Amino acid sequence: MRHFGHLAPEARSELFHREPQEFTADSPARMLAVALGATLYSPATRPQLADDVVKQAARGVVSMVLCLEDSIDDRDVVAGEANLVRQFADLATRPEAALPLLFVRVRTPAQITDLVTRLGGTVELLSGFVLPKFTEETGVPFLEAMAHAEAASGQRLFAMPVLESPQLLHLESRVETLYGISRTVDKYRERVLALRLGVTDFCSSYGLRRAPAMTAYDVQIVASVIADVVNVLGRADGSGFTVTGPVWEYFRHHERMFKPQLRRSPFTPEAEDLRDTLIERDMDGLLREIELDRANGLQGKTCIHPTHVPVVHALSVVTHEEFCDAADILDEDRSGGGVMRSAYTNKMNEVKPHRAWAERTMRRAEVFGVAQEDIGFVELLAASLPQS
Repeated sequence: MRHFGHLAPEARSELFHREPQEFTADSPARMLAVALGATLYSPATRPQLADDVVKQAARGVVSMVLCLEDSIDDRDVVAGEANLVRQFADLATRPEAALPLLFVRVRTPAQITDLVTRLGGTVELLSGFVLPKFTEETGVPFLEAMAHAEAASGQRLFAMPVLESPQLLHLESRVETLYGISRTVDKYRERVLALRLGVTDFCSSYGLRRAPAMTAYDVQIVASVIADVVNVLGRADGSGFTVTGPVWEYFRHHERMFKPQLRRSPFTPEAEDLRDTLIERDMDGLLREIELDRANGLQGKTCIHPTHVPVVHALSVVTHEEFCDAADILDEDRSGGGVMRSAYTNKMNEVKPHRAWAERTMRRAEVFGVAQEDIGFVELLAASLPQS
């Protein structure tokens, strides 16, 4: 797998100062956690699920979640499990197909051991499980079930807990719930790939739903939870985990109350149609939320529509300016500290305070690449969109 690997080599050469590196399902967890990028969710009940997986991988998707939980009706769980087993068997007959990292979102710990047994040899296509409504009390049985399933199958399996329970949202129980989650994921650190935020469930607890002109950070009660999750679980001192951005729910045009959030200046006259398309599909809000995700310590994003994936990935590429700043900060000759003017002569780079940012930026550069000096997200996005 390689981000932007669906583009022709000559196109990547024009776009990237340093191209994204290849990785596999067996790559180190630290690399995979960043490489998740836009994780596309799909109901496990889809009849042509194997075809969908192959098609989306060919379009640049590198991680998918096949969902047996909230995205399907309670009455369809048994049929969804049977369909998953069939679809994995189908995928196993296509050795030539490039597949993304595949995860299954389950409802109960028992589903984990049962599904791994039923998958048999095709479990080698599975990267792990997404664990819903994760707390210390609910999470331990899930993680123990994963340990048993991994031992029985011999397949490395990662967990992606979803932080979405009311106990985490409610002020009176938030701190203890966060510390409980922290104790649990720290105990099973080698198994936990990333933590995912269930913002839709947060909003549900208060009867809220953000409009397409609003980001998760405009809903103050949600923003406060995100801040506390990052505070406890996303620290850069070696104790933290990758925390992924919340889902963006919209993919078709809605009547607008506010002006579009995309300035015209990044778009050349040739790219005006792209700007219009993004605004028409309410993706200007998505672009703003992705930027706010990164500013608030989140990486990657949950996606429920394929059109969101290239947007997330285009904004995940490290700019040439970011790369130059990070390289200067991490220069061994400056390991003693100090302050310097940036290579772009527009900011101060302070070696010690900015070091953690620089290290995180270089990890992102490894899997998403570094753009050429004159390439921005507009060119990356235009090159990534499926050609009609």
